[in-house]
Parts: sequence; C-alpha cells; structure tokens
Amino acid sequence: MGNSKSFKDLIVWQKAHQLVLEIYKMSLLIPETEKYGITHQIKRCAASVPANISESCGRIGLKDKIRFLYIANGSLEETKYFLILIEDLNFQETNLIIDKAEEVSKILNAYINKMKVSL
Repeated sequence: MGNSKSFKDLIVWQKAHQLVLEIYKMSLLIPETEKYGITHQIKRCAASVPANISESCGRIGLKDKIRFLYIANGSLEETKYFLILIEDLNFQETNLIIDKAEEVSKILNAYINKMKVSL
C-alpha cells in the first residue's frame, strides 16, 4: 500500500471514492427539504474521506500522513451516522451502502496500522 505512485492507486482511496459516488446517487432520492440539511452534510463528510486519504499522500512525514488518515476515518464514521439517520427517517434504505462504508473502514484501519508499524 505504501509504494503507490498516486493516491488513485490505493485500494482504500478507490473504495472510498466509489462510496462517495454511491452516496451522491442516493442523495438524489432524499426529499428536497433536506437539500441543505442531511443531503449537504452526508455529501460533505463522505467526500472528505477520499479527500483526506489523497491529502495524506501529499504529506512528507509519516506522522502527518497518519494524522490525515485518522481525519478520513473520523469523516467515515460521520458518514455512517448520516446513513443510519437517513434510514431511520425512512428516506431510503441504506444497509448496502453501510456495508460498503464498513468495508472502507476495515481497509482504512488496516492501512493506518501498517503505517503505524513503520514509525
């Protein structure tokens, strides 16, 4: 994972990016009244995941890289909360997207742990 030429080569980034694309598609089905509420929030925090993974690749120090990966992890947890909220409000079923978010979480945590071993 650490020998990638670009953040786009990282499986964790690819999976996180796919998650964002799915959330953007799903958000089209959320009521218009939530355009500046839940819809805005979930799109923002979901996009933050691959964005922070990307930013970690531009950092020189390992501690700095790991810090951005932890920020991505926090944004991913926030995304999972909004998926739960969307389902609890009966806007849409989100189980399949939550499963994908969990997959990203596992890969991201493994990547963080691999980086921490290199410290």
